[in-house]
Amino acid sequence: MRVLVTGSAGMLASDLIPVLTKRGYEVFAPPEDMLDITLLETVRSVAQSCEPDMVVNCAAFTRVDEAENEEYQALMVNGFAVQNLCLVCQELEIPLVHFSTDYIFDGTKDEPYTIYDQPNPLGAYGRTKLLGEKYVLWLLNKFYLVRTTWMFGTYGKNFIDTMLEIAQKQQKISVVNDQRGCPTWTRQLAEAVADLIDTGRYGVYHITSSEPTTWFNFAGEIFRLAGLDIELVPVTSDQFPTPARRPLNSVLDPFPLPQVLGREMPSWRVGLKEHLKQAGKLAAK
Repeated sequence: MRVLVTGSAGMLASDLIPVLTKRGYEVFAPPEDMLDITLLETVRSVAQSCEPDMVVNCAAFTRVDEAENEEYQALMVNGFAVQNLCLVCQELEIPLVHFSTDYIFDGTKDEPYTIYDQPNPLGAYGRTKLLGEKYVLWLLNKFYLVRTTWMFGTYGKNFIDTMLEIAQKQQKISVVNDQRGCPTWTRQLAEAVADLIDTGRYGVYHITSSEPTTWFNFAGEIFRLAGLDIELVPVTSDQFPTPARRPLNSVLDPFPLPQVLGREMPSWRVGLKEHLKQAGKLAAK
């Protein structure tokens, strides 16, 4: 099967491409300067040249705080460009894999968000990602719409890198403790997406690591595994203001992913340990 992957230089694509290749997929992953998904004719031309059986969209404007002042740019990439991909998938009669986020929800629900909960984004990033979702739902009947949360991986800036960098300069670090979510290693996410594609069962899916936690507790486990003695101070979101409001509850209910794949997603602790090991930052026992 031929697969066209957008956003090839991003954190998720960098893990997903080798996973798909290892499974026998013929992957086409042009660099961004050759595949600007905001241009319909460019998308159409690239798709016609490589004749894919599926498109996997890993391209996104993910700078959440910057989106508050650059909503138009975020809207073009996260919304309008998705329409382009959907139209080309329509023309070629092929499915689309598209990635979305917990930011489409407002985070006020006490329980995990399900695939049929009503979106209500708090800010620009969430609004633009929601528009992308709507185009998928409006225009296609063959798609995998995958929502995920709190991604970390080898090939992109993430919370783990930030914490370890701060720890080089400070022995006392304040970390938000009232936002809950499931940190998700991109390698595990990529494997689950590849498994999902193999099933041929289209739909909306929540794919995250299991075992919800807070940024504070996540940071604590990062430093424990890295062998660093750091004093952590729990703070609230109000004490650590950012341009974009974050959902306090980013936990996503996995149904029906376990039923489709026949397995649960592993804990974020497993992914974190392996990530640190691969990065050479896991403390020796």
